[in-house]
Amino acid sequence: MQIDWKIKHFVDLNQYELYDVFALRINVFVVEQNCPYPELDGKDKHCFHVIGEHEGEVVATARIIPAGISYPEVSIGRVAIRSDFRGNELGHEIMRKALEFIDNEYGKCDIRISAQAHLQSYYEKHRFKSTGKEYLEDGIPHLEMLFEFM
Repeated sequence: MQIDWKIKHFVDLNQYELYDVFALRINVFVVEQNCPYPELDGKDKHCFHVIGEHEGEVVATARIIPAGISYPEVSIGRVAIRSDFRGNELGHEIMRKALEFIDNEYGKCDIRISAQAHLQSYYEKHRFKSTGKEYLEDGIPHLEMLFEFM
């Protein structure tokens, strides 16, 4: 399966890319997870967006949030894979792309995330460790995780 990857800052996304990214995120986080929440949180316009396309359709996305917006550290969030593309290691591929971009754009730095608790082992495979802070966010168990550069 061929995935074409691109990473663009919000201001560089065209209206079709923006629409497709938001549509995928809404389908995953609002519809699939039956979780009404404000998807448009004001952070996107400051972020870089990782986009994976298959045959011209957005099937994977994540956003890279600069330091000082969600946390003092750079952050990764809104990682979403279209349901019919899950189970093919695409989640690991998008995380590698995001981490590589952060290293190139921001240098060797710590990265803090808010992870859905059931995805803890997924993030641990990418060197994130729980900080011990657990909480409910929109009714879903989450935990704070940290990638320490060392």
